[in-house]
Amino acid sequence: MPMQEKEPGVGSSTQSSQETAVPEHLEEIDRTSTISSASTESLSSQSSRGDVLSIHQTLSRNAGLEDDKALSRLTSVATNMTTDPAFEVDFEDGESPQDWSMAKKGMVMGFMSFSTLVVVMYSTSYTSGIPGMMETFGITEKTLVVLGITTYLAGLALGSILLAPLSEMYGRRPVYLIAVAMFVILIIPAALAEDLPSILVVRFFGAIAGSAMISNAPGTVADIVSDDYRALAFSIWSIGPMNGPVVGPLVGGFVFQYMGWRWTNWVVMIGSGVSFFMVLIVKETYAPALLRAKSAKKRKETDDERWYSRYDDKQKFWPMLRENLTRPCSMAVKEPICIFWNVYIALVYGVMYLCFVSYPIVFSELRGWSYGFTGLAYIGIGVGGMVTICSEPLIRRMINSHAPEPSTGKPPPESMISIVCIAAVAVPIGELVFAWTCTPNVHWIVPILSGIPFGAGNCAIFIYASNYLVHSYGIYAASALAGNAVLRSAFGGALPLAGPKMYETLGPHWSGTMLGLIEFAMIPIPIIFYKYGHKIRAKSDLIRRMREDQDKLDAKKRKAAERELRQKAREQGELAGGKSEKVRVQEV
Repeated sequence: MPMQEKEPGVGSSTQSSQETAVPEHLEEIDRTSTISSASTESLSSQSSRGDVLSIHQTLSRNAGLEDDKALSRLTSVATNMTTDPAFEVDFEDGESPQDWSMAKKGMVMGFMSFSTLVVVMYSTSYTSGIPGMMETFGITEKTLVVLGITTYLAGLALGSILLAPLSEMYGRRPVYLIAVAMFVILIIPAALAEDLPSILVVRFFGAIAGSAMISNAPGTVADIVSDDYRALAFSIWSIGPMNGPVVGPLVGGFVFQYMGWRWTNWVVMIGSGVSFFMVLIVKETYAPALLRAKSAKKRKETDDERWYSRYDDKQKFWPMLRENLTRPCSMAVKEPICIFWNVYIALVYGVMYLCFVSYPIVFSELRGWSYGFTGLAYIGIGVGGMVTICSEPLIRRMINSHAPEPSTGKPPPESMISIVCIAAVAVPIGELVFAWTCTPNVHWIVPILSGIPFGAGNCAIFIYASNYLVHSYGIYAASALAGNAVLRSAFGGALPLAGPKMYETLGPHWSGTMLGLIEFAMIPIPIIFYKYGHKIRAKSDLIRRMREDQDKLDAKKRKAAERELRQKAREQGELAGGKSEKVRVQEV
């Protein structure tokens, strides 16, 4: 059985979520079919042997993206003794999650999409109950109550970094069960709270638990689909998280209007309870966890310690967590690609969350709509996001129309920026149209329709700009997206705090105009990267080192294949010689 082969569902986005160690040397295969295991060394730290790369690939999956296939196939036999490949356990026919039926895969994707939607909608359904909380707690300053959005997004960012390593150490299912159960429980004190500080604190810790779906659900989707269908699978899964911000105020508006602000929490709790039973049904999908369990069972059944899997030696949690926390910060301040894209995506994300504060001001306070109908105003943004998701086949064709890179035979990462360039124009156009049509003197349908280009542009930027980071940084994509997630959540939590005061001071027209002009000023970022991104990538030390390591690995794999062919040729020659000798003896 080959020591290195494609791992079902593992590798980007993603990508099961594993950054694997790279073999430093391959030992000669002897005639007893015994192999010495390869020693491993981190791609990111040349100084410490055995320090394996962080496996935090899950955030890359959040973008719904594909990994480099060559990198996704890297595996390592993490043992320090001589191992016999005859005792390596692997998936039999039908055991791999990728061998599941189409109906079962569709069920898993639906469960993951719904569960992520519940977590995301809780961030925005909160805004619908702000007037009720202000009245209940006697608060006159709206900005204080908006802090609930800030603490929630901060919890999502922190939780994504903390829980992703756990899923790679113990599998996805245990993390889901514990985290979703905690998410359900932590909604209760938020619904029963008697003061605002209690709500802010509980929402922060609840978001840490709920982040398990945001950080790990994309990895589950990647586990069950092949590379050829990964983009389509992530488009289907993203229906939930991309529409969560819209569903939140839509549902929350009617719930608050007829049942009160506390029920905006109870409704989410009901949804998360359903989500818990969904993840309870879904079996483990993470290939390393499945193979580790299989090898342990085999050793117990046979009482033979020689049985092993290539993932038996797990990296310790604390070193993995330390690497997850340090590398994203380092890349965020040292890599030009990360610096510019982090700022751009964070700004777009912050403006989108500002809309969840501005829409109630515009439709409830200025137009006098009820809270329920104000929630319906977000439909334009949701329709725009669905347009982008449903257009994935056409967008993929546009991306693939670019000339392939000679080194990979695939379209360059900059091909995805072509979509972002279009989206970068659509977002400020939608914002400016909304700014100058949101007042009662213009028919209500116009500002709602302005949400279509705004929502479509936002969705495209989140998916394909993140895709660009994944394809640019390969095995370091998780770290790039982790840093992006932190800054994005910071902007998404901070900008809404300025919403009430900004609309009060500047008015609805000039508040929206200022945001639209800022977004117009950022348009050169995707255009410059579309034209000169290949040159910027070529100057990145991290990307250059990654390519050098990949080239070394490819050379070693070629040499190993040549040695195997020579070994087979010798064996065939000896076999042919033995047959000839036998024939001569019979003739005599």
